[in-house]
Amino acid sequence: MLYRNIGKPIFFKMDPERAHHLVIGGLATAAKLPGMQSMLKGMYGVSADPALTMDLFGLTFNSPIGLAAGLDKNAEAVPGFSSIGFGFMEVGTVTPKGQPGNEKPRMFRLPPDEALINRMGFNNEGADTMLTRLSALTKRPIPIFVNIGKNKATPNEQAHEDYLSCIRSLYDVADLFVVNISSPNTPDLRSLQHGDDLRALLTAVVAEMKHRNEASGKQKAVLVKIAPDVTDEELAHMTATIMASGVSGIIATNTTLSRMGTDHPNRLENGGLSGKPLTERSTEVVRQVYRQTGGRIPIIGSGGVFTPEEAYAKIRAGASLVEIYTGLIYRGPGINRELAAGLKRLLARDGYKHISEAIGADHR
Repeated sequence: MLYRNIGKPIFFKMDPERAHHLVIGGLATAAKLPGMQSMLKGMYGVSADPALTMDLFGLTFNSPIGLAAGLDKNAEAVPGFSSIGFGFMEVGTVTPKGQPGNEKPRMFRLPPDEALINRMGFNNEGADTMLTRLSALTKRPIPIFVNIGKNKATPNEQAHEDYLSCIRSLYDVADLFVVNISSPNTPDLRSLQHGDDLRALLTAVVAEMKHRNEASGKQKAVLVKIAPDVTDEELAHMTATIMASGVSGIIATNTTLSRMGTDHPNRLENGGLSGKPLTERSTEVVRQVYRQTGGRIPIIGSGGVFTPEEAYAKIRAGASLVEIYTGLIYRGPGINRELAAGLKRLLARDGYKHISEAIGADHR
């Protein structure tokens, strides 16, 4: 209630990107103050519950709800986000070299639609800066996924070199990598999702991860994040290529170029849309990927999760974990407790003792 009655009205009067930086900076600063992480956990933390705890990718998730990439692009506020109830978080998208991203303004709210549009363009401080920040963490209470991309100036035929560079730089500090080939805000990036481009990129990435894992004696996973704006046929080919590559999992989905279900004037802005209008499409992509793979590869559902029912729908469609971003902006940090409590209620309603029993339930 504190966020919705006080924080949100203040932030929503600001430019969206300025508010974004204030939140990140505030969380980063707060986590450094004595006792503040404990206070955040007391206010917003989610206690581990056996019914919601998941073991996946060689990692333990005390909650199936994670923070999607794009909010903490430079890993500035990991301790803060770790204290407000997330079971895991993505940092990034990070590129080998820092880059400013697209011209401002580049982030827009659509309040009646509970949506955001962004055309940030992989603005970030680069892999070396992220390495420094993640190396400085004294403890890691939740798994940290590092979302990696290519620099804007790198041509697609050399894109694999950027992804491999990020893996080499950040292998020791990442719990898991996410290959981002689905942002609509880097020119031609989405073409890497298809055909020979996708096959070649994933072959290179999987080979590098295998080499790093063998050298370290670890088994770190790599996932691929896909777009919602594909035909059923394109999705089937994409999924088959991903399965054949040996990649560990799929995140479905990134933001959308569609404006269906929106009325606010900002719908005319270019960029990727997230939030409520993406809810049904992202869940449908999860459902199709689960069906196409026979549930043999884990899926993380992302897109338009605001309520326990929406998170649960993605799980029943085939998601093992769920991510939020826009829901956090509109509902505030209390959303994690609401989602956890609601998921437990929905599991009990359907007679499930553990969340794993609900994964893909709609297909049975």
